[in-house]
Amino acid sequence: MAVTKIYIVYYSLHGHVETMAREVLRGANAVPDVEATLWQIPETLHEKILEKVKAAPRPDDVPEIRGEQLAEADGFMFGFPSRFGVMASQFMTFFDNTNDLWTSQALAGKPAGIFWSTGFHGGGQELAALTAVTKLAHHGMIFVPLGYTFGKGMYEMGEVKGGSPYGSGTYAADGSREPTELEIQQANYHGKYFAGIAKKLKKRSPA
Repeated sequence: MAVTKIYIVYYSLHGHVETMAREVLRGANAVPDVEATLWQIPETLHEKILEKVKAAPRPDDVPEIRGEQLAEADGFMFGFPSRFGVMASQFMTFFDNTNDLWTSQALAGKPAGIFWSTGFHGGGQELAALTAVTKLAHHGMIFVPLGYTFGKGMYEMGEVKGGSPYGSGTYAADGSREPTELEIQQANYHGKYFAGIAKKLKKRSPA
């Protein structure tokens, strides 16, 4: 069977989204005949600003991706922190630089999922995902939501948990909070669930 290539593309300023992305990667690669790889988008902030906000070091084992490289994959998982309730400007800039792919509709029909990190409840646990869907729609990509397929973990009320039917998520609070075990489990499941859908879609797509 042909391998389904999934690109997990993320931006992480303080490491929360990176943690989620690595777990999404593990979940996706647990699906047979799926090859998932991790990519980070370019940083747009000046080095002095990054020092001031105490940004986490960018990992050496994750290459930067150029927009045109998206055409190589069969499906995508996009991860980002929110800013004022929507995706961070770094990710918006990345999508702004995919004009050639939009013009040719090279990504049309390919599945895409979303995961994120927000500061607090009002930071975009749903809005960040909903507004990100516009980017997918203009490219003709097929948005694959998580739904309530994660089971009882979706209904957890005994602890703070990020995520929604639109995808997996975490809370960063003031930056000191790390993804919980339940959020990690959800991210892993999300990667596995999405990979299964992407594999089915590739199998059914015309050669």
